[in-house]
Amino acid sequence: MSSMPREDSISLERLLLAFLKIGSVGFGGGMAVIALMEQEFAHKRRLLSVDEFVHGVALGQILGPFAANAAIFIGYRLYGPQGGLLCAVAFLAPSVALVIGLSYLYFEYHSIPALQGIVAGLGPVVIALICSAGWSIARKVVRTPPAWIIAVAAAAAGIARLNSIWVLLAAGAAGLLLRGGGEAAATDPVRPPSGSAFAIAQMSLPAVASLFGIAATFLKIGLVFFGGGFVLVPVLHHHLVTELHWLTPREFLDGVAISNLTPGPIAVLATFAGYRVGSVAGALVATVALFAPGVALMLFISRQYARFRGDPRASRFLNGINPAVTGLIFAAAVLLGPAGLASWRGLILSGVSFVLLTRLRWHPAFVLGIGAVAGYLGVCP
Repeated sequence: MSSMPREDSISLERLLLAFLKIGSVGFGGGMAVIALMEQEFAHKRRLLSVDEFVHGVALGQILGPFAANAAIFIGYRLYGPQGGLLCAVAFLAPSVALVIGLSYLYFEYHSIPALQGIVAGLGPVVIALICSAGWSIARKVVRTPPAWIIAVAAAAAGIARLNSIWVLLAAGAAGLLLRGGGEAAATDPVRPPSGSAFAIAQMSLPAVASLFGIAATFLKIGLVFFGGGFVLVPVLHHHLVTELHWLTPREFLDGVAISNLTPGPIAVLATFAGYRVGSVAGALVATVALFAPGVALMLFISRQYARFRGDPRASRFLNGINPAVTGLIFAAAVLLGPAGLASWRGLILSGVSFVLLTRLRWHPAFVLGIGAVAGYLGVCP
């Protein structure tokens, strides 16, 4: 497949609007967002082949949130480095803006906005969305006995919560050996003075945590942000609660909840923490610093992908990764099942949503809207 740009397929403006839309409705975490991207860019618009898309998802899991990295990969493939950066910004903008707004309300009124009912209704739909993406990809890349073995093994490893990076590396190695793995197609941060948590909470935190200190802290975290998703939570807890005391334990837990109430990756927890210590400027600096290492690495990887994907060894390695990504997608649905399908009504809603997505080919935004209304009405407690 030829490299970017492919202006005749979609304009840069329309591409950014598509990512802005996905970033606005991408509730449910990384794999749910990946499902939206797969349907929009590989299935509906056919801007990338399924192989290309799956490779982008796999490569994006090395450093930083893989959903944002997948946006960079897609943008780079279509419009080069500029496209990669702009697509990531468009994808993250709705989540960052919403977290800033919710952070203001939280720290002003010390409560979480009452969105739990809506989110409860989104859970079953998100699981159906993830399953539909796995089903769509599996039909194209899991067609040989070795591919089935890799996919099942990756699903088992995902359910066992093994690190996805090692799972994908093992699958790539299997692809090299089996030849049929898949179908070919800084400065120390500023620390607040010692004292009780109550005293710290009463201080003007922007005065003791400069924007430079915020940037240094989150850049350091971003450099070790391997694995994506909830891997970030204990790392942030150690730095922000235990070490720096920028957040109290209660504030940190509420920040995790707020991050889960918004579309996009849970990494926007950094936006919440940055707001606490530096208002809007702190939120933006924290977000940029956390994402910067992963963005830089993903741009480099995307460039190398365009250069080396034609190499036979690289092709076999990537073909081994394809079914592993499918297995990890289904593993994510299994792990989310207990929380998202807490009642028989949730199970029915998830089944209906799966049919709407796979058989009737409804747009995910409409199906998510049904789930939100169901949750608001208390249908899915």
